[in-house]
Amino acid sequence: MNQSNLSHTDIQIPELSLGAMSLDFKDVKLASNILDQALDLGINYIDTADMYDKGENEKLIGEITKKNRAAWTIASKVGNKWRADGSGWDWAPSKSYIIGAVEVSLRNLQTDYIDNYQLHGGTIDDPFDEIMEAFELLKEQGKIKAYGISSIRPNVFLKYAEETNISSNLLQYSLLDRRPEEYLNLLNEAKVAVFVRGALAQGLLIDKPAKKYLEFKEQEVKAAQEAVNAIAKDLEVPALAVALKYPLLHDAVKSVVVGIRTESQFADLKEAIPAMGKLSLSDYERLLNLLPTIRYTDHRQ
Repeated sequence: MNQSNLSHTDIQIPELSLGAMSLDFKDVKLASNILDQALDLGINYIDTADMYDKGENEKLIGEITKKNRAAWTIASKVGNKWRADGSGWDWAPSKSYIIGAVEVSLRNLQTDYIDNYQLHGGTIDDPFDEIMEAFELLKEQGKIKAYGISSIRPNVFLKYAEETNISSNLLQYSLLDRRPEEYLNLLNEAKVAVFVRGALAQGLLIDKPAKKYLEFKEQEVKAAQEAVNAIAKDLEVPALAVALKYPLLHDAVKSVVVGIRTESQFADLKEAIPAMGKLSLSDYERLLNLLPTIRYTDHRQ
């Protein structure tokens, strides 16, 4: 598993990471088996959030990783506060909330530090200085090793990239959602490690029936699927490898976060990993020429 350095830290991150949201917190045995197998492959970065399953997801990760905590790089997120009646959540990016929320996450995760603590969203109107004070304080206290953001809003993630020491940004990026490409060089120059979610475009790039996706019509998605399968067939690699490799061909992208829920999904991933090494940017020419370029239309600078 290829690795790279998480900006402003000595933490090494693998090119594939686990997204914990897909794990069933009610099936600890299955989740534990998946994590153990991932670790054997060198996939030791796992991403969760305090809001997933109302904290149960963090508790699941904490229970599984407590036996070998040092082997894992654990990322969590903060900023979404569940309402007391459980009806939904509210955006709460205040310093006081972040300082309090990290204590809950640390207890849930059964650890005394979080490797990468991320603001779970963000708007341009947030109390920017307050947020940064909170993250810097937590880093000074040793409760977090690094901090980042999870945002697809250019005016938000560029402000943090240009004016702070964030280590990472987690954003949606795939062959069917190439909107981030306009900003990848800027993030790379700012030494912000890009983590990618949604690389499979809701499964549309591998095995789900074609449907409208973002600005693409169903027929355009179907054409993309056919092109992915053609590349996979020509190179004798799984379609999963084609989908996962593309974001990693860009220097700013350090890791693709993959959601695994079943043993069979993990088996597919294990098969795809060595095949990813066969793919280069030139292999995607047919597909890239097929789809029109789309850009973020909202929240631009």
